[in-house]
Amino acid sequence: MSEQTTREQIVAEADRLFYRRGYDHTSFADIAGAVKISRGNFYYHFKAKDEILDAVIEARLAATRSMLDLWERAGEGPAERIESFIHILIANKADIKRYGCPVGTLCSELAKLSHVNLAAASELFTLFRVWLHRQFELLGHKKDADTLAMHLLARSQGVATLASAFRDDAFIRREVDLMCEWLHALSAHRASTKK
Repeated sequence: MSEQTTREQIVAEADRLFYRRGYDHTSFADIAGAVKISRGNFYYHFKAKDEILDAVIEARLAATRSMLDLWERAGEGPAERIESFIHILIANKADIKRYGCPVGTLCSELAKLSHVNLAAASELFTLFRVWLHRQFELLGHKKDADTLAMHLLARSQGVATLASAFRDDAFIRREVDLMCEWLHALSAHRASTKK
């Protein structure tokens, strides 16, 4: 196994464990055990748990940027691209029901710990906020693009939190449908004001 592959496996397992157990409740031994490497080999790659957290956040940022780029290329217009964001609740509903939103849960935990990496983890939300802001601008809502972006982020976080609390598939589907209806009404209203 190459050095890069081992490091990538450590980061992937740490990401999974931080999401499922929480950062504070995941030890070096947990991660080393999941990767099936010795502690010595583990310490060769990472000297402290905060170093692993840095790498996990960087990996999540890269994955989020890739996902947003994919939505940008695949979506025919801003409304369709925003729908891609809304539908991640459906695509990830099994994990969301069990563990909540990976971004929200990490940020919430780091905030409770007053952890120095909270700002870096919050950058994940900033990526979504900036991207959604741009989509709402393209949809014709320049004045209130940031308000709309934050509203949608807040609503999706609320859905993820309640879905995790109640473990209810129907709730997730209903909320996704309502968010899509809201988006379509917003798009239709903007189109009608242009005429």
